[in-house]
Amino acid sequence: MIILPAVLRRTPQGARGSTGGLCIQGQTVMAQKKIVHLFIDSQNMYKGARRAFGDTEYSGHVEGQFWPMKMGELLCSKQSKGDPPRELGGVHIYTGQPSNRRNPKGYAANRRQVAAWERSGVRVVHRPLKYSGDPNEKPREKGIDVSLAIDFITYALDGHYTVGIIASTDTDLVPALEFVMSRTPEEIQVEVTSWQYPYGSSPHLSSPTGYIPWRAITQPEYLSIADRTDYNIKK
Repeated sequence: MIILPAVLRRTPQGARGSTGGLCIQGQTVMAQKKIVHLFIDSQNMYKGARRAFGDTEYSGHVEGQFWPMKMGELLCSKQSKGDPPRELGGVHIYTGQPSNRRNPKGYAANRRQVAAWERSGVRVVHRPLKYSGDPNEKPREKGIDVSLAIDFITYALDGHYTVGIIASTDTDLVPALEFVMSRTPEEIQVEVTSWQYPYGSSPHLSSPTGYIPWRAITQPEYLSIADRTDYNIKK
Protein backbone atom coordinates (compact mmCIF):
# COMPACT_ATOMS: atom_id res chain seq x y z
CA MET A 1 0.00 0.00 0.00
CA ILE A 2 1.31 3.45 -0.96
CA ILE A 3 0.46 6.25 1.49
CA LEU A 4 0.75 9.80 0.19
CA PRO A 5 -0.42 13.17 1.50
CA ALA A 6 -4.12 13.88 0.97
CA VAL A 7 -4.97 15.01 -2.54
CA LEU A 8 -6.87 18.27 -2.48
CA ARG A 9 -6.22 20.46 -5.50
CA ARG A 10 -3.53 21.43 -7.98
CA THR A 11 -1.27 24.08 -6.46
CA PRO A 12 1.36 26.16 -8.27
CA GLN A 13 4.88 24.92 -7.59
CA GLY A 14 6.51 26.64 -10.54
CA ALA A 15 6.13 29.56 -12.88
CA ARG A 16 6.79 30.16 -16.52
CA GLY A 17 10.27 31.47 -17.27
CA SER A 18 11.31 34.00 -19.86
CA THR A 19 12.06 31.23 -22.39
CA GLY A 20 8.45 30.03 -22.37
CA GLY A 21 9.32 26.94 -20.37
CA LEU A 22 8.00 25.58 -17.09
CA CYS A 23 10.39 26.04 -14.17
CA ILE A 24 10.27 23.53 -11.34
CA GLN A 25 12.94 23.42 -8.67
CA GLY A 26 15.52 25.09 -10.89
CA GLN A 27 14.87 23.00 -14.00
CA THR A 28 13.01 24.02 -17.15
CA VAL A 29 10.67 21.95 -19.28
CA MET A 30 10.10 23.58 -22.65
CA ALA A 31 6.46 24.29 -23.41
CA GLN A 32 6.67 24.04 -27.22
CA LYS A 33 6.92 20.25 -27.07
CA LYS A 34 5.92 17.62 -24.55
CA ILE A 35 8.59 15.49 -22.94
CA VAL A 36 7.26 12.01 -22.23
CA HIS A 37 8.53 9.62 -19.57
CA LEU A 38 7.10 6.10 -19.34
CA PHE A 39 7.10 4.13 -16.07
CA ILE A 40 6.42 0.39 -16.57
CA ASP A 41 5.38 -2.23 -14.02
CA SER A 42 7.07 -5.11 -15.85
CA GLN A 43 5.34 -8.15 -14.35
CA ASN A 44 1.92 -6.50 -14.32
CA MET A 45 2.15 -5.67 -18.02
CA TYR A 46 3.65 -9.06 -18.90
CA LYS A 47 0.81 -10.93 -17.20
CA GLY A 48 -1.72 -8.52 -18.66
CA ALA A 49 -0.52 -9.18 -22.20
CA ARG A 50 -0.82 -12.93 -21.66
CA ARG A 51 -4.38 -12.52 -20.36
CA ALA A 52 -5.39 -10.15 -23.14
CA PHE A 53 -3.77 -11.75 -26.17
CA GLY A 54 -2.43 -15.20 -25.34
CA ASP A 55 -3.42 -18.57 -24.00
CA THR A 56 -1.62 -18.61 -20.66
CA GLU A 57 -2.21 -22.33 -20.17
CA TYR A 58 -0.52 -23.47 -23.36
CA SER A 59 1.62 -20.60 -24.68
CA GLY A 60 5.31 -20.43 -23.94
CA HIS A 61 6.81 -18.10 -21.37
CA VAL A 62 7.90 -15.64 -24.06
CA GLU A 63 4.24 -14.82 -24.76
CA GLY A 64 3.56 -11.49 -23.10
CA GLN A 65 7.11 -10.18 -23.37
CA PHE A 66 7.58 -6.77 -24.97
CA TRP A 67 10.30 -4.26 -25.70
CA PRO A 68 10.00 -1.36 -23.21
CA MET A 69 11.67 1.19 -25.49
CA LYS A 70 9.37 0.29 -28.38
CA MET A 71 6.40 0.69 -26.03
CA GLY A 72 7.66 4.17 -25.16
CA GLU A 73 8.05 5.10 -28.82
CA LEU A 74 4.56 3.77 -29.57
CA LEU A 75 2.95 5.77 -26.76
CA CYS A 76 4.90 8.87 -27.73
CA SER A 77 3.19 8.72 -31.12
CA LYS A 78 -0.27 8.58 -29.50
CA GLN A 79 -0.80 12.29 -29.11
CA SER A 80 -4.16 14.01 -29.17
CA LYS A 81 -5.10 16.06 -32.22
CA GLY A 82 -3.81 19.61 -31.93
CA ASP A 83 -1.34 18.81 -29.16
CA PRO A 84 2.32 19.88 -29.39
CA PRO A 85 4.70 17.19 -30.68
CA ARG A 86 5.90 14.61 -28.20
CA GLU A 87 9.49 13.64 -27.50
CA LEU A 88 10.41 10.51 -25.56
CA GLY A 89 12.55 11.61 -22.65
CA GLY A 90 12.93 8.30 -20.82
CA VAL A 91 11.62 4.79 -20.27
CA HIS A 92 11.81 3.24 -16.79
CA ILE A 93 10.90 -0.38 -16.09
CA TYR A 94 10.51 -1.93 -12.63
CA THR A 95 11.03 -5.66 -12.18
CA GLY A 96 11.76 -8.33 -9.60
CA GLN A 97 15.07 -10.18 -9.60
CA PRO A 98 15.24 -13.93 -8.84
CA SER A 99 17.74 -15.21 -6.30
CA ASN A 100 20.93 -16.56 -7.86
CA ARG A 101 21.14 -19.10 -5.05
CA ARG A 102 17.55 -20.32 -5.14
CA ASN A 103 16.89 -19.98 -8.86
CA PRO A 104 20.15 -19.67 -10.83
CA LYS A 105 18.45 -20.33 -14.18
CA GLY A 106 15.83 -17.64 -13.58
CA TYR A 107 18.50 -15.25 -12.31
CA ALA A 108 20.61 -15.74 -15.44
CA ALA A 109 17.60 -15.27 -17.73
CA ASN A 110 16.61 -12.10 -15.86
CA ARG A 111 20.13 -10.70 -16.17
CA ARG A 112 20.14 -11.34 -19.94
CA GLN A 113 16.75 -9.65 -20.33
CA VAL A 114 17.78 -6.66 -18.21
CA ALA A 115 20.99 -6.30 -20.25
CA ALA A 116 18.94 -6.25 -23.48
CA TRP A 117 16.66 -3.56 -22.07
CA GLU A 118 19.58 -1.44 -20.92
CA ARG A 119 21.31 -1.70 -24.30
CA SER A 120 18.22 -0.13 -25.86
CA GLY A 121 18.45 2.84 -23.48
CA VAL A 122 15.91 1.79 -20.86
CA ARG A 123 16.49 2.54 -17.19
CA VAL A 124 15.90 -0.66 -15.20
CA VAL A 125 15.02 -0.69 -11.50
CA HIS A 126 15.01 -4.17 -9.98
CA ARG A 127 14.34 -5.44 -6.50
CA PRO A 128 15.02 -8.95 -5.14
CA LEU A 129 12.07 -11.32 -5.15
CA LYS A 130 10.81 -12.37 -1.73
CA TYR A 131 10.84 -16.14 -1.07
CA SER A 132 8.77 -17.85 1.61
CA GLY A 133 9.72 -20.99 3.51
CA ASP A 134 7.30 -23.02 1.39
CA PRO A 135 9.14 -24.47 -1.66
CA ASN A 136 5.80 -24.85 -3.47
CA GLU A 137 4.97 -21.15 -3.14
CA LYS A 138 6.09 -18.84 -5.92
CA PRO A 139 8.30 -15.87 -4.95
CA ARG A 140 6.64 -12.48 -4.81
CA GLU A 141 7.64 -9.00 -5.85
CA LYS A 142 8.03 -6.53 -2.99
CA GLY A 143 8.43 -2.78 -3.26
CA ILE A 144 8.01 -2.53 -7.04
CA ASP A 145 4.93 -0.31 -6.88
CA VAL A 146 6.50 1.90 -4.21
CA SER A 147 9.69 2.39 -6.26
CA LEU A 148 7.67 3.25 -9.36
CA ALA A 149 5.39 5.67 -7.45
CA ILE A 150 8.34 7.49 -5.86
CA ASP A 151 10.09 7.95 -9.20
CA PHE A 152 6.88 9.03 -10.94
CA ILE A 153 6.37 11.80 -8.36
CA THR A 154 10.05 12.78 -8.11
CA TYR A 155 10.51 13.08 -11.87
CA ALA A 156 7.42 15.31 -12.02
CA LEU A 157 8.54 17.59 -9.19
CA ASP A 158 12.05 17.85 -10.67
CA GLY A 159 10.62 18.89 -14.04
CA HIS A 160 11.89 15.93 -16.05
CA TYR A 161 8.62 15.38 -17.92
CA THR A 162 5.52 17.20 -19.06
CA VAL A 163 3.70 13.91 -19.72
CA GLY A 164 4.17 11.05 -17.28
CA ILE A 165 2.68 7.69 -18.27
CA ILE A 166 2.23 4.73 -15.95
CA ALA A 167 1.99 1.31 -17.62
CA SER A 168 0.18 -0.86 -15.08
CA THR A 169 -3.27 -1.84 -13.82
CA ASP A 170 -2.13 -1.96 -10.18
CA THR A 171 -4.56 0.30 -8.30
CA ASP A 172 -1.92 0.94 -5.60
CA LEU A 173 -0.40 3.39 -8.11
CA VAL A 174 -3.49 5.60 -8.31
CA PRO A 175 -2.41 7.82 -5.34
CA ALA A 176 0.81 8.67 -7.18
CA LEU A 177 -1.17 9.74 -10.24
CA GLU A 178 -3.51 11.81 -8.08
CA PHE A 179 -0.61 13.46 -6.29
CA VAL A 180 0.99 14.63 -9.54
CA MET A 181 -2.41 15.75 -10.86
CA SER A 182 -3.12 17.86 -7.77
CA ARG A 183 0.27 19.12 -6.61
CA THR A 184 2.08 20.14 -9.79
CA PRO A 185 1.46 22.87 -12.40
CA GLU A 186 -1.26 22.22 -14.94
CA GLU A 187 1.31 21.95 -17.75
CA ILE A 188 2.33 18.57 -16.33
CA GLN A 189 -0.03 15.84 -17.48
CA VAL A 190 -0.47 12.24 -16.43
CA GLU A 191 -1.68 9.32 -18.50
CA VAL A 192 -2.05 5.58 -18.08
CA THR A 193 -1.67 2.72 -20.49
CA SER A 194 -2.62 -0.95 -20.59
CA TRP A 195 -3.63 -3.57 -23.12
CA GLN A 196 -6.92 -3.25 -24.99
CA TYR A 197 -8.61 -6.65 -24.89
CA PRO A 198 -9.98 -7.84 -28.25
CA TYR A 199 -13.27 -8.68 -26.51
CA GLY A 200 -14.93 -7.42 -23.35
CA SER A 201 -13.84 -4.63 -21.05
CA SER A 202 -10.17 -3.72 -20.69
CA PRO A 203 -8.78 -2.95 -17.23
CA HIS A 204 -7.02 0.37 -16.80
CA LEU A 205 -6.30 2.79 -13.98
CA SER A 206 -8.71 5.62 -13.23
CA SER A 207 -9.36 8.11 -10.45
CA PRO A 208 -12.52 9.57 -8.91
CA THR A 209 -10.69 12.87 -8.38
CA GLY A 210 -10.06 13.66 -12.03
CA TYR A 211 -9.94 12.36 -15.58
CA ILE A 212 -6.82 10.40 -16.54
CA PRO A 213 -6.34 9.75 -20.28
CA TRP A 214 -5.97 6.06 -21.13
CA ARG A 215 -3.66 5.26 -24.04
CA ALA A 216 -4.80 1.77 -24.96
CA ILE A 217 -2.41 -0.64 -26.70
CA THR A 218 -4.25 -2.87 -29.15
CA GLN A 219 -3.35 -6.42 -30.13
CA PRO A 220 -1.77 -5.38 -33.48
CA GLU A 221 0.24 -2.75 -31.62
CA TYR A 222 1.33 -5.32 -29.05
CA LEU A 223 2.55 -7.58 -31.85
CA SER A 224 4.63 -4.69 -33.19
CA ILE A 225 6.50 -4.37 -29.87
CA ALA A 226 6.47 -8.03 -28.78
CA ASP A 227 9.78 -9.57 -27.70
CA ARG A 228 10.09 -13.21 -28.81
CA THR A 229 13.52 -13.73 -27.26
CA ASP A 230 13.93 -16.78 -25.02
CA TYR A 231 16.23 -15.41 -22.36
CA ASN A 232 16.69 -18.87 -20.85
CA ILE A 233 18.93 -19.64 -23.83
CA LYS A 234 22.45 -18.28 -23.45
CA LYS A 235 23.80 -16.81 -26.68
